[in-house]
Amino acid sequence: MTARLVRIGLRLATAAILAFIYLPIGLIFVYAFNAGTTPSWPPVGFTLAWFGEALRNTGLQQAFATSVAAALLATAIALVLGTLAAIAVARYRFFGREAVSFVVIFPIALPGIVTGMALSTTFAQTGIPLGFFTIVVGHATFCIVLVYNNALARLRRTSRSLEEASADLGADSWTTFRRVTLPAMRSAILAGGLLAFALSFDEVIVTIFTAGGVKTLPIWIFQSFRLANQVPLVNVAGVVAILLSVLPVYLASRITADTGEITGARG
Repeated sequence: MTARLVRIGLRLATAAILAFIYLPIGLIFVYAFNAGTTPSWPPVGFTLAWFGEALRNTGLQQAFATSVAAALLATAIALVLGTLAAIAVARYRFFGREAVSFVVIFPIALPGIVTGMALSTTFAQTGIPLGFFTIVVGHATFCIVLVYNNALARLRRTSRSLEEASADLGADSWTTFRRVTLPAMRSAILAGGLLAFALSFDEVIVTIFTAGGVKTLPIWIFQSFRLANQVPLVNVAGVVAILLSVLPVYLASRITADTGEITGARG
């Protein structure tokens, strides 16, 4: 009897926690299809009109395109640098190797506002104007961690004997990397890239400090949320942002479901 009550209590607590987390997100979806112009409950009706309005809104279109472009470029930089850093730490021994690992991982542990302040100050001191380029650089600083962690975890699970066998058969370093190391890391790198894209796409704090006059989708949502006539469009933009954040994370979890190598959530 006691064990049954404990199970029931745990299920109720789990349901309450999930409702607390996901009910507000569900309301965004509901209000995105609400015929009314204000988020009132119950909704006054069902409509797709706000999605049409969002497609015709130039500012929203530009913000969305900017977010996608910045996320893609930041992810590309993270894929290259994160993979190379992981290979260096996992496959080579050199002075300061552990320090390199700490330095690579550290940015994701910092509060976003601290990272944003540091980047903004650095750009100001070096004379680099804030804009799209600085957004990409700012996002890449923490996106690298996601690729690095996933690639490093996979390399540590992959025996070096395969690479040594490739070398014994006469393959040079580049051929071994292309034919042996990279295929073994491929799914982990892809998962890290998907997570990096999702994190970059919805990043707002670092973006505020590095954007200058450029608007990404999160910044557009942040600025438009306070305008009553923009609330329906903000709900639509919120739905898009949620989907473009959830889908990459879901795909990444599916890709590495057999290894459990998804690592590196932002603190």
